[in-house]
Amino acid sequence: MTTHGFALTARGTFDFAATLRFVEEWPAASTLPSDGRTLRFAYCAEHDWLPVGVALTAAPGGVWVETTRPAGPALRAEVARIFSLDVDGTGFAKVGRADPVLGSLQAAHPGLRPVCFWTPWEAAVWAVIVQRSSMVIAAKLKQRIAEKFGARIVVDDTEHAVFPPPVTLLDADGLGLPAQKEEWIRGLARAALDGILTSEYLRSVPPEEALAELKALPGVGPFSAGLILIRGAGAPDAFPGDEPRLFGLLREAYGLPEDAPPREFKKLAESWRPFRSWASFLFRAATYHDRETDTGQEQR
Repeated sequence: MTTHGFALTARGTFDFAATLRFVEEWPAASTLPSDGRTLRFAYCAEHDWLPVGVALTAAPGGVWVETTRPAGPALRAEVARIFSLDVDGTGFAKVGRADPVLGSLQAAHPGLRPVCFWTPWEAAVWAVIVQRSSMVIAAKLKQRIAEKFGARIVVDDTEHAVFPPPVTLLDADGLGLPAQKEEWIRGLARAALDGILTSEYLRSVPPEEALAELKALPGVGPFSAGLILIRGAGAPDAFPGDEPRLFGLLREAYGLPEDAPPREFKKLAESWRPFRSWASFLFRAATYHDRETDTGQEQR
């Protein structure tokens, strides 16, 4: 198999080993088996919706990336976005020094940056599938869709079913989901093909505007909108308006009252600018092992 390699250099602290550990325990990631040194996955690249296999290993100051097809600027930018290597993180430590609670998390997880879904499209579909379901079951359902509708690609001699692009699911039936969820996914496919559900667009507008537009999409409520913007598009400085689990973590960490309204959490996050997404990710990652049985609650 011919591969094409390139390096991505981190600006600021970055620990590939921490990234690998996180991904290995993240059901939504759909990665290939790891040998403890290489992170392998395949997806439909957002810039052209064609499948590509990717393998990452640690390199001085960043990562070495190998892809199954030539990696032009757009594909390189996508891989960088997935692992938050497109953001200059040199100022994140300063944010932690100003907030000892966040600083303690940074010390416990040095160099762990947000790990994103391969595309906002996959993040949106995941948000629909996981509603009223566990993450483990949702991961199996997502994999079944990939096996039934997706292309097959070989990464390091292992075949992988790639989650299908939006055009494939635009009119697809038989996804194995409730009729309402399948209808929502078809609507999300239209949004992706229209350019709304893309990293380029979602990061080109202010976070509040992006969240509002996402919440107008079928099946997307406040929690899902934050997931798509932060963990899909990789927006580094957004704060979800309504995420009960995150609010619960912050309430406990900062000793806030049980009835603290959402505006109190938003006010707290102001001190994390311009890394509100990164800080929120660390609070969730710190308790990741407890999230495997979490269920989505949104009905829209």
